[in-house]
Amino acid sequence: MNRIKVGVLGATGMVGQNYIRLLNNHPWFEVAYVAASPRSAGKRYAEAVQGRWLMTDPMPDAVKNLVVGDANLVDGAKGHCDLVFSAIEEDKDVVRRLEEAYAAAGFPVISNNSAHRSTPDVPMMVPEVNWGHAELIKVQRKQRGWKKGCIAVKPNCSVQSYVTPVHALREAGFPVSAMFVTTMQAVSGAGFPGPASYTMLDGIVPFIKGEEEKSEQEPLRILGRLVNGKVENESSLKIAAHCNRVAVIDGHTACVSLQFAAKKPSLDQILKIWRDFTSEPQRLKLPSAPIPAMIYRDEPDRPQPRMDRDAGRGMAVTVGRLRPCPVFDIRFVGLSHNTIRGAAGGAILMAELLKAQGYF
Repeated sequence: MNRIKVGVLGATGMVGQNYIRLLNNHPWFEVAYVAASPRSAGKRYAEAVQGRWLMTDPMPDAVKNLVVGDANLVDGAKGHCDLVFSAIEEDKDVVRRLEEAYAAAGFPVISNNSAHRSTPDVPMMVPEVNWGHAELIKVQRKQRGWKKGCIAVKPNCSVQSYVTPVHALREAGFPVSAMFVTTMQAVSGAGFPGPASYTMLDGIVPFIKGEEEKSEQEPLRILGRLVNGKVENESSLKIAAHCNRVAVIDGHTACVSLQFAAKKPSLDQILKIWRDFTSEPQRLKLPSAPIPAMIYRDEPDRPQPRMDRDAGRGMAVTVGRLRPCPVFDIRFVGLSHNTIRGAAGGAILMAELLKAQGYF
């Protein structure tokens, strides 16, 4: 297969570097263009990130000598790539306008940013959960007059750790009416350099700006139905979230309690549903799709970030501690890798899904 040439916008930041790392030797995509802020533009990529390459893997040789473009100049990407991954670290309005400009210029834009997560004609997807929402791209192109360009976004990184287990139960015929979730989110979720060490060492920060709102609202869109070219948010589910920043480098953990709407499955039924769960990315054998999509750990003290975040190459959701809840029906712990599944890896999987579905 001839690999698709892709660009990474915001390539010098932590998420951008993760794209570079994860796309190295990808069977479908090849990084051919990198862009960042004007202060990095014109430099070789290796020079632009000198002294601040944050990945544990060495920088891929294939990108070291790429000349960094100015992400604000859409024309700079023309002729170099056919698809862009967006990890631009800018104000939402700036990001929104830039992503729309790239799409209008004919580029499919796969975004890690939040700017378009509530835009009605932009799909926000967890590929195992709402892969059918990709149909919005047809609506988007028709409404905006785009022929080849489009925008698709991934949701908040903390949502990954619990929306898939909840979806699997709903898909098996056990809808949920209420959910209480407490997240313990890694410092890498705040980007580099993240919170000050004085804040995090010997501390837990019980507030992350905007996170609780995202955790309560974004799952409703992900779990919603596509009706007449629009997503109808799930209206029968109520979510209450507490979001905390904890002294963990990578891996977001969620403690979840669920109330079922009607039928209540047994614990054995739930375990079977989770262990048997598979979805479109697995059926399509997408390169980044974890197999299995979810892993259940029987140990009473799992999942743990350091031990379980890299499961499925950092793309699997690990679940454990399923037990009855004295207030709701059941409770469990979910874990996902926030900078892989919750960021660059999740966006790459979404791009693979859109390619397999024929959107570019």
